[in-house]
Amino acid sequence: MSSRTWIDGDKIPATGGVVLVANHVTKIDPLTIAHFVHHHGRLPRFLAKAGIWDVPGLGWIMRDTGQIPVARMSGDAHNAFEAAEQALRTGECIVVYPEGTVTRDPDLWPMRGKTGAARMALAAGVPVVPVGHWGEQEILPPYATRPHLFPRKRIVVKAGDPVDLADLMGGEVTAEKVAEATDRIMAALTAVVADLRGEAAPVERFDPKAAGVAEIGNPKKQKRKKGQA
Repeated sequence: MSSRTWIDGDKIPATGGVVLVANHVTKIDPLTIAHFVHHHGRLPRFLAKAGIWDVPGLGWIMRDTGQIPVARMSGDAHNAFEAAEQALRTGECIVVYPEGTVTRDPDLWPMRGKTGAARMALAAGVPVVPVGHWGEQEILPPYATRPHLFPRKRIVVKAGDPVDLADLMGGEVTAEKVAEATDRIMAALTAVVADLRGEAAPVERFDPKAAGVAEIGNPKKQKRKKGQA
């Protein structure tokens, strides 16, 4: 069904708490990220939106392996982040999709990030490592329900260097620190994806709210707003 190329997996710390941030292009890419992380010696725990638990097969895996669902727009979301932060403090590897959902960018680039990954990393004092991937969307396009198994597809996954957050660590976790850390995290993740795709990323990251695109459901094809590359 696919060939896999793993790049720089040794950039994932062998021990200790770490937040791995990944781009999100299709509902099946958690399987790829889990394989990549496990292959490089860590047991991943995903912090992902609760809807993934409803995907046949994938949902069973997420429940059976103790992953952490986030029921967004509810009181349970706070509990999920507290559980993830505690797991980081005890040395676990937490995988976060900082976009919060499958990308709405019309060209599948990482969108504007949410602050959860940055907030957890700063609170727990752990590194953040970007993990970019590309190719799964050829097997199952975003929001599609029927996979395209043939011809064989190529999937590439690459870990980047830890995001430099040293100047933001320690002291109170302020909104300003979290916003700056989020910008750095998304820039680092986008750079890894651009390297895998062999093309330049947009000058501005896609913002669903500014574009008037709903963050749930199956959006129609959107055009970039004027001023976006």
